[in-house]
Amino acid sequence: MESTLKVKYEYNQRFLWLISMTAALGGFLFGYDWVVIGGAKPFYEPFFGLTTPAAKGWGTSSALIGCMAGALLCVVTSDKLGRKRLLLFAGFLFSLSALGTAMSSDFSWFNFYRIMGGVAMGIALNLSPMYIAEIAPPEKRGMFVSINQLMIMIGVLIAQIVNWQISLLDKGLPADPTNAMIAQSWSGQFGWRWMFGAEIIPALLFFFAMFFVPESVRWLVKNGEENKAKSVLERIGGSVYAQNQIDEVKSTVDEEDVAHVNFKELVNPRIMKFIGLGIFLAFLQQWSGLNVIIYYAADIFQAAGYNLKAMMLNIVVIGSVMVLSVFITLFTVDKLGRKILLLIGTSAMAVIYGLIGYCFYVGYTGFVIVLLVLANVMFYSFTLAPLLWVVLSEIFPNRIRGAAMSIAAFAHWVGNFTLTFSFPTIKESLGWANNFWLYGIICAVGFVVLYFILPETKGKTLEQIEHELIGD
Repeated sequence: MESTLKVKYEYNQRFLWLISMTAALGGFLFGYDWVVIGGAKPFYEPFFGLTTPAAKGWGTSSALIGCMAGALLCVVTSDKLGRKRLLLFAGFLFSLSALGTAMSSDFSWFNFYRIMGGVAMGIALNLSPMYIAEIAPPEKRGMFVSINQLMIMIGVLIAQIVNWQISLLDKGLPADPTNAMIAQSWSGQFGWRWMFGAEIIPALLFFFAMFFVPESVRWLVKNGEENKAKSVLERIGGSVYAQNQIDEVKSTVDEEDVAHVNFKELVNPRIMKFIGLGIFLAFLQQWSGLNVIIYYAADIFQAAGYNLKAMMLNIVVIGSVMVLSVFITLFTVDKLGRKILLLIGTSAMAVIYGLIGYCFYVGYTGFVIVLLVLANVMFYSFTLAPLLWVVLSEIFPNRIRGAAMSIAAFAHWVGNFTLTFSFPTIKESLGWANNFWLYGIICAVGFVVLYFILPETKGKTLEQIEHELIGD
């Protein structure tokens, strides 16, 4: 098949950025909801009287149960209902979860609303990058899909800044308070509620903005709404671009697949091979250990010798590095490619984890730990963090992309939950040094597997990738 990339099109950049940024608001909300728990943790745990590793682990990870449910929901509905309807539903759940969590009167209701927000997170993290990938021009797809990751990191940073600033409002809280002091303080009674409740503003913005963007053009073609797809594509790149894109999509969708989802395709050995690769990538991204640094940053910096107020500031610095690092991805992903960046990330993280583990082993504390953590965050943030979703949005066939990507996203959340829930217990059993060395070994294994198995997809249309990888 001749690539449409040989023709130079004039794209409507304003329209592309508008719809991509709207969809990426789902990523922003995911980032905020994902990280707000880390800054609120030192305050809601004393309020609810959480003392055991299991209780603390459940409070931190309960939302991930909802994330798995959201990913499973996408498996059975995203190819039937489309991307837009589910993203609207996610915006509604984000809003309700923010309000409910902030007003929770006991630990059970707290987790109920966290799980509800988790469902929204599972939908948004799955469908926002997929929606962007299915609507972006092929030679710009890596950059536009990475915008979703940039918005995730901005959400992370905003959550950390909000947490930090709210914690500073409590002037009467000493630098090293006891749990009893925190539980009775303004931060312990009300501050953590404002941390969660602030999310309702971007959540409502996302919900209402999604009414004004079109449905995914590839979903429209697959579901027999070619005229609607053509109208959107013409607005993006003109009539010739629209027709070429539609012809390519139709070449990968049989007539019997129109307006129908053939789930038997998921067990096709050629497709299962790439579902397996997607599942491996999803687990690698999670068990590379970065989420431990995000969720348990306060514990890590406390172990490194920092007090509560200094910990909150260090967490904000982590968020700043995450945001800035994604710009490396935006400028390199469509030039260097996905594979080389992933190999850089996994190799660098393996080395850095080894150094962090060594620091804890020999008793180094303070600034050296912060520097190594920030270096690790940087490499993760421009490689594994964004490129998982770029690759997943590219390697599956049009006819079952939603279901296949949702399976990989479900694996992502299983990995996230098992990592987050088990960390307090693993840390108690292994200690800080061995825990970080374990993540270093996982990153090294990931490097080897990706070196030999991962295909390069830069600069190709989704249909070209499908023909080359699946062979249909």
